[in-house]
Amino acid sequence: MSAAHRPGSDIVTGTPSPAPVPPPTTGRPGWTLAVTGAATFMAALDNLVVTTALPVIRDDLGGSLADLGWIVNAYTLPFACLLLLAAALGDRYGRRRVFTVGVVVFTAASAWAALAGGTGSLVAARALQGVGAAVLLPLSLTLISAAVPAARRGAAFGIWGAVNGVAVAGGPLVGGVVTEHLSWQWIFWLNVPVGLLLLPLIRVGLAESHGRRRRLDLGGAALAGAGLFGAVLGIVRGHEHGWSTPGSWAALAVGAALLAAFVRCETRVPEPMLPMRFFRSRTFSALNGAGLLMFLGMFGSIFLLAQFFQIVQGYSPTEAGLRVLPWTAMPIVVAPLAGVLTDRVGGRPVIGGGMLLMAAGLALFALVAAPDAPYAALVPALALCGLGMALFFAPTGAMVMGSVPVADQGIASGVNNSLREVGGALGIALLASVFAARGGYADGREFVDGLVPALWLAVAALLLAAALVLALVERGPAAAEGPAVGPHHPAGPGARPGGGITGTGVRAAGHGPSAPTRR
Repeated sequence: MSAAHRPGSDIVTGTPSPAPVPPPTTGRPGWTLAVTGAATFMAALDNLVVTTALPVIRDDLGGSLADLGWIVNAYTLPFACLLLLAAALGDRYGRRRVFTVGVVVFTAASAWAALAGGTGSLVAARALQGVGAAVLLPLSLTLISAAVPAARRGAAFGIWGAVNGVAVAGGPLVGGVVTEHLSWQWIFWLNVPVGLLLLPLIRVGLAESHGRRRRLDLGGAALAGAGLFGAVLGIVRGHEHGWSTPGSWAALAVGAALLAAFVRCETRVPEPMLPMRFFRSRTFSALNGAGLLMFLGMFGSIFLLAQFFQIVQGYSPTEAGLRVLPWTAMPIVVAPLAGVLTDRVGGRPVIGGGMLLMAAGLALFALVAAPDAPYAALVPALALCGLGMALFFAPTGAMVMGSVPVADQGIASGVNNSLREVGGALGIALLASVFAARGGYADGREFVDGLVPALWLAVAALLLAAALVLALVERGPAAAEGPAVGPHHPAGPGARPGGGITGTGVRAAGHGPSAPTRR
């Protein structure tokens, strides 16, 4: 979740500076970092905060496994599809103005989610939350870039990434604590006072800034969103109503056709949302494919494991959140060390090894999973997953940035984050589909019968991700080290890529968009 950045270029749009001299800053750096950090903390937290609340929501509102999946995917799909469009809107109409709209939308959607009386209403509210989050996360970076002097941007982006990494890592635990001691509605109510407090602070403390007025690719955004929705809907309908039903195949066919039209559209418009020329780089293509597959395995697995600890093993929501921490919190501890390792051996073996470790962790969990499995037997599997995820995130951002020209680095970062979110949505849909075909909620044994094959699907996705990285990522300075670091780089002279805390998927874990990371 890192994004390399040079002063004079927009962290999201990649607009090049006309001169190597950093542009003047506007606004108050500390205030800007505090306000944008609080807003993006809300958005990052809500990516996984709902996972440990799902069993309680299911008992309260009813609904099927597909409904639970949509409660999560309704957030990630608009998030993935609108990241790049939101950045362009901020450049055109003013970043502070559009950021304010994002806070209003996210706050109102949170109140709606808290008041939802059924799964349909909750899913709709989560979708609106995803729209707000898609605005908050990329524009927070551009606001920080405009307000913080070049010499201090590396530290500012590192703080931003750490805040968001902690939010995503703590999401399952926070969701569990709040659900158990208050109610599941409070995981959404907590956003409302924060959002209302932020509105006047934004007005007082954030300076307005604009970027290059790019042409809005509204057609591309519509095709991508509709195509992804059709694909996920087809997968969900397949395990609900059968893969041979006309509705399932129709949704998949329409989704595939719309995505094909999106690719064609992006090759023809002057300023595409997703520049297809990026994929001429083997490194860029392999790392983005690996990111999509990693999030597929990670999101889908956490979606089921958070329920496993409560439904099968009988833990409370708080206890379930604590038991996921060896996975979700590991990147916060390991990412700096992984950066040092990257400096010594390069990013390619670190990322490939990380995917293999994560695959090994999920395979071990699948082998030892049982209704009465002691938690101590599961900890090594969770820790391996967290270690592998940390090794993935540490060097990936710099390597993605190093695979494209400097002027395109902001767009490349947005593309990378969007594809990861798409992977998360597909992972929940696919793993839930496998789970439903082989198991269910009747008792612990039936749940495990569905969980194990779903985890093996995640293992296969991660092994494929490792193969892509090890076979296709190019060797050499650009692949291993990312873009050159110059005297005007926010990290400062001598900074090394891959270090620091990322917005990890921890998004998740940086579950959210990428945060620039430097040590």
